[in-house]
Amino acid sequence: MQTIKILWSEDKGFNEEELDRAASIIREGGLVAFPTETVYGLGGNGLLADASKKIYEAKGRPSDNPLILHISDMAMLSSIVTDIPESAKVLAENFWPGPLTMVFNKKDIVPGTTTGGLDTVAVRMPVHKGALEFIARAGVPIAAPSANTSGRPSPTRAEHVAEDLDGKIDMIIDGGYVGIGYESTIVDVTSNVPTILRTGFITKAMLEKVVGSVAIDPGISGGSVRPKAPGMKYKHYAPKADMIVYRGEISNVVRAINRDVEKMATTKNPDLIGILATEETRGMYPVGQVLSVGSRSEGTAGRDLYDVLRRFDEIGVKIIYSENFDEMEKSEAIMNRLLKAAGQRWIDV
Repeated sequence: MQTIKILWSEDKGFNEEELDRAASIIREGGLVAFPTETVYGLGGNGLLADASKKIYEAKGRPSDNPLILHISDMAMLSSIVTDIPESAKVLAENFWPGPLTMVFNKKDIVPGTTTGGLDTVAVRMPVHKGALEFIARAGVPIAAPSANTSGRPSPTRAEHVAEDLDGKIDMIIDGGYVGIGYESTIVDVTSNVPTILRTGFITKAMLEKVVGSVAIDPGISGGSVRPKAPGMKYKHYAPKADMIVYRGEISNVVRAINRDVEKMATTKNPDLIGILATEETRGMYPVGQVLSVGSRSEGTAGRDLYDVLRRFDEIGVKIIYSENFDEMEKSEAIMNRLLKAAGQRWIDV
C-alpha cells in the first residue's frame, strides 16, 4: 500500500479536494493519520468493525485496548452514547473542544471491536482546527489511537507517523508539530463520581474546580487489569534503548546520573549513553549524549518528551538515564508517560 501525504496548516487550512479524499477514505473503511492538539491520531471509521480491526493490525495493538472516538459536535456524541450525565455536560462545557476524553455507556451502533469488547465508549472533541474540519467532513466519529506502532513513543510530527506506519495506512495529514505533545486526560463519567482513567493535560485539580469530587482509578499505572481506557495496561511510549528514571531533588539527580554515567563509560562507548535533561541542566553532564525535553521553568518539558525519545532511537543510544519532572505543574501526566517508557524502572536519590 502506498501512503499518500497531504498538508494542513493553520493559515491555509486544507486543499478542498485533498480533504474530500481523506474524508472518503474514512467513510469507506480506510485509515488516515491526522494531527490533533495532543499527538497524531490513526483514524478509522469508528462505526465500522473492519476499520477498527485495521487500526489494531496497523499498530500491532492488543484488541482489548479500547479506541477513542473523535467527534466534531455534540450531535455526533448523542448518536453514539445512551445518555449524557450531568457531570459530563459540565465537563464538556468547560473543556470541549480540548484535551479531555470522557467514557460513556455506548449505543449498539458502536461495534465492540472499537471499544475492546466493553459496553462503554471513550469520546473526545479535539480543539485542533484541522482535526475538527476533517471529522466534520467525514461525517462519522473517527476512532483514533496514537498513530504509532503499539508501545513506541507517540508521534508529535508527521515524520514520526511515517517512520512507524508508512505503507501500512492510506494517508497521512501533515499538520506540523503538535501543540501539547502528550495524550488527553480520560475521565469515566458512567459512575456517580467522575473517575480519572488516564492522566493528561487536564489535571485533577482543574476537573474538581468545575465538577466537584473526582476519583482516580487504581489501575491507572497499569498492571494485570483489563483496560477501561487506552494506556492503562500495556507498556507504552518506550524507546528502543533501556531507560532508567532518577527521582529526587534535581541537584541530587544530576549528581547520581553523572556518577552512573561515568561508571558505565568505563565499559561502554559514551556515544551509546543517552541523558534526558532539560534546558536548565543540559550543560551539567560532561559525558554522554544529552538531549533536552524543554524548560522546567517555562513548563515545556512535556511537549518535547516523545520527540526526544525518538531522537535517542535515531542516534542509536543503548541506555538512557532520565531526570524526573515530579515538581512540574503537569507532573502526573508527564511522569506517567516517562515511567511507562522506562517500564516502571526508577531510582530514588
